[in-house]
Amino acid sequence: MSMFEWLAPALLLLFAGPLHAAEGPGLGAPANEADIAAWNIEIQPDGKGLPAGRGLAAEGEKIFAEKCQRCHGEKGGGKPNDQLVGGFGTLSAPEKPAVKTVGSFWPYATTLFDYTRRAMPWDAPRSLSNPEVYALVAFLLRENGVIGADDAMDADTLPRVVMPNRDGFIPFPRKPF
Repeated sequence: MSMFEWLAPALLLLFAGPLHAAEGPGLGAPANEADIAAWNIEIQPDGKGLPAGRGLAAEGEKIFAEKCQRCHGEKGGGKPNDQLVGGFGTLSAPEKPAVKTVGSFWPYATTLFDYTRRAMPWDAPRSLSNPEVYALVAFLLRENGVIGADDAMDADTLPRVVMPNRDGFIPFPRKPF
């Protein structure tokens, strides 16, 4: 292939490509405010963005058995997927592998709410109601010994939960939440 035979298509792509790109592929529609709001559901470590709702660990235990146990094992013990309970002391024990669970690793209870609401159950993400998510979070926190059996989780109480590994992370930028 001569240099001209190679260069001509390359120049055509270089100069004509941006013209086609400006038009776009013609897929979808511009997002409106309602579309954006439906996906703008993040929860900050300080609890900003938590929705209304309330849940107890006893309620969460039933939901967990029905919707979560098949992946996370009985009471969050693990298998076939991640263990959610236990693992205390393994992060600082070099002789053993670290077991990163809700109780041993996660720095903020609000992050647990955010992740659970967004991604669980894996086969039906975003299908849990806010009270179901609060109840599941209460169950997992209770099983990890972080809250009491009768402690209700909601937008007021959840941000006040101090996780065992809260100081195990350095926030970026370095400012406390």
